[in-house]
Amino acid sequence: MEEGRRAERKQTAAAQGAGIVFEGESGHNLRPPIARTWSPRGKTPLITVKHSNSGRTAVMGLVAYRPGHRPRMMFRTRDQTRPELRRPTRRGFDWTDYRGLLTAAHTALDAPIVVVWDNLNSRKSGAMRHFIEAAPWLTVHHLPAYAPDLNPVEGLWSLVKRGELANLAVTGIDHLARTVRRSLRRLQHRPEVLDGLLAHTGLKLIEQTACDITL
Repeated sequence: MEEGRRAERKQTAAAQGAGIVFEGESGHNLRPPIARTWSPRGKTPLITVKHSNSGRTAVMGLVAYRPGHRPRMMFRTRDQTRPELRRPTRRGFDWTDYRGLLTAAHTALDAPIVVVWDNLNSRKSGAMRHFIEAAPWLTVHHLPAYAPDLNPVEGLWSLVKRGELANLAVTGIDHLARTVRRSLRRLQHRPEVLDGLLAHTGLKLIEQTACDITL
């Protein structure tokens, strides 16, 4: 019976023109990613970092694809600090954060969504499973283990680290968070880049069924 319900949901999503949504997470600390740069001959470029790993900015994001529509990208951030520096925040995201982001994606696309993500424990909790089963517009598939190359969101994080964050000596956690958010907002307005992230994985949307992907 349960398998029949799941099959019916997939067919309904295809018939309604569902969007494919890939979700992932990343973290950025106060030590900048090192990238190739210019310097006078014989002088090795150095980045002066005044902070230890005393904080980080966690990011969760998704990219959404739907045949006939421009790709979309959405994200949420959370600053994480050591207790001795300021009031600590909880580490990482929980199922309520996923619920909020997926609901926002469903509203923005105005269509059912098929979510593809990895097997983090927080995504397989009882509360998360209950939410998925209670949402007729939502179908979830898990990526195989150790398959980041199949998730376009991983390419998104790479662009951020190789872009504005590369070789950047931030002044603190607030500076880091602002830079991460600014970089992601700019990418939101570059649909050709978001399309390129999907192409780089080797996955392809099938127009006829709208919610299928093939290698």
